[in-house]
Amino acid sequence: MSIHSHVSTLFLLLLVLQLSGTNAVKGHAFPIKEATVHDFHMAFKQNKLTSRQLVEFYLGEIHKLNPILRGVIEVNPDALLQADKADYERKAKLAGSLMGLHGIPVLLKDNIATKDKMNTTAGSFALLKSVVPRDAGVVRRLRKDGAIILGKASMSEWAGYRGNCPPGWSARAGQGRNPYVLSATPCGSSSGSAISVAANLAAVTLGTETDGSILCPSHFNSVVGIKPTLGLTSRDGVVPFSPRQDTVGPICRTVSDAVEVLDVIVGFDHRDEATRTASKYIPRGGYKQFLKVNGLKGKRLGIVRNPFFMFENGSVLSQVFEHHFHTLRQGGAILVDNLEIANIDVILGSSGEVEALEAEFKIFLNAYLKELVASPVRTLSDVIAFNNKFSHLEKIEEYGQDSFLQAEATNGINKKTLLKLARLSQNGFVKLMKEHKLDALVTPGSDISSVLAIGGFPGISVPAGYYGKGIPFGICFGGLKGSEPKLIEIAYSFEQATKIRKPPSFKP
Repeated sequence: MSIHSHVSTLFLLLLVLQLSGTNAVKGHAFPIKEATVHDFHMAFKQNKLTSRQLVEFYLGEIHKLNPILRGVIEVNPDALLQADKADYERKAKLAGSLMGLHGIPVLLKDNIATKDKMNTTAGSFALLKSVVPRDAGVVRRLRKDGAIILGKASMSEWAGYRGNCPPGWSARAGQGRNPYVLSATPCGSSSGSAISVAANLAAVTLGTETDGSILCPSHFNSVVGIKPTLGLTSRDGVVPFSPRQDTVGPICRTVSDAVEVLDVIVGFDHRDEATRTASKYIPRGGYKQFLKVNGLKGKRLGIVRNPFFMFENGSVLSQVFEHHFHTLRQGGAILVDNLEIANIDVILGSSGEVEALEAEFKIFLNAYLKELVASPVRTLSDVIAFNNKFSHLEKIEEYGQDSFLQAEATNGINKKTLLKLARLSQNGFVKLMKEHKLDALVTPGSDISSVLAIGGFPGISVPAGYYGKGIPFGICFGGLKGSEPKLIEIAYSFEQATKIRKPPSFKP
C-alpha cells in the first residue's frame, strides 16, 4: 500500500468514526442501529418510524461508510418509492403489513437477479447492462411479502472463482473491508452482505453459498448466517456455480432476523426442481416457532476435535471454545466429544469437489448466460475473452483467471467424481450423525463448510468472540438435511445465553 493510500485510508477511517455516531432518526427517538426486524415492526406500529425514514437512514449510512467498506455495489433507485408504498399499505391497515418483512429494507448479493433498474453482475463488468428475464425466485417471494429491495451487496467476483482474487474483491466494487478490523479479511463470497449488515448499512441481507460463502463471511464479520438445506430456497435467477451445492440464505445481525428472512424465502419454485424435494422439510407454521431460549435442552451435540479444534493449548481460541462447551452443557445440551468423521482428510483435501465444480460451473453458467434477455457475454468463453480485452478493468494481470481457463477446458461432468462425493458424505457426516443420534455438529468458524457443501446440508454460524485486534470469529452448528428447526433452537439458545455480538469498531 502506498503512503498516499495509507493516509487516505486513515482519513476515511477518522471520517467514518466521526460520522457513524448518529443513530436515531431525525425528529424521532427510535434508535435504528442494531435494531431487529421485530423492533422495526413495533416502531411502525407505535408510529415512531416509517419505512421511508428507515430507507433514508440506510441510504445515508451507505453514503457515509461505503467509500471505505465497499459493501454495497449499487443502491436501488426505487427504494424510496417502495418505502412509500409500504407506509401507505400500513396506514391503510393492509393485511400482513405489520409482520414478516413488510416495509423492511433488504440488501441482495449481486448474483441474485432483480428485474428492475439495477444490474446483476456477480461483481464483474462483463455482466454490466445485461438484462435478466425475471426476478430471482427468492426476490419474487420478498416482493410478495412487501420487503423493500434496498440494493445489491458487493461480493467476491464470480463467487470467488475466477483466479487469485482476494476474498471480497470485485472489479465493480473494489476491495470489501471488514468493518471490525479494516485490514482483516471479510472472507467471501457473500462478503458485501456480511459487511453491510454488520455495519448497519441494511436491516437484513441475502447471500449465497456453494462452499463456505455464507458461513465464512458471517464468521469473520460477527453476524448470523444460515446456509439452508439444498433446495429449501430457490436458486432460479441466481448466477450459478453448481446446482448440486448452491443455496441462498440470510445473513443478519441476529438469529431471529435470519429466521424472519428464512420464513419468507423458503418454498417450492417450479423453475427449481430441487425445491420440490426440499419443500417437505418446511415445518407447518414456519421457523419462528423454534426461537426458543431453552432450545439447547436435551440436544445431542457432536464435537470432532481433529481437525476442527486443533488449537494450541492455552490459546485464546482454545479457552473461548471450552467456555462455549460449558455454556452449551449449562443450557442442557449433551456434548458427545472426541468424535471422528470417516475420511475427513479426503473430504477436506482430495474429494474431487473442485474438479466437479469446474465442470458444473461451465455448464450451468453457459445456461444462465444463454437465458439472459440481453448480455455482452453469452458463454464462459465470452467472459474469458471480455476479461482479456478489458484486462486493466478486471485486473487480469494482478489476479488472473486460471479457474475460468480450467473450467473452460472441461468436457462434461465425471459421474464417478459425483459418486465419490456422495459416498464420502454418506459414509462420513451422515453416518456419524446417525450412529451417535446427533442433533448437530459443533465446529469453529466455517471449517466444516466443505463437509456440509458436498452433501447439501444446512449450517448456522453465530458470533462466538473476538481475537487479536478485535477480529470476529464464529461458531457453526451443522446438521442433516431438513434439520433447520433443531439448528435454529440450538443457535438461538446459544446466542441468547452469550450475546457476544457487538457493533463494528472500524479499527485499522
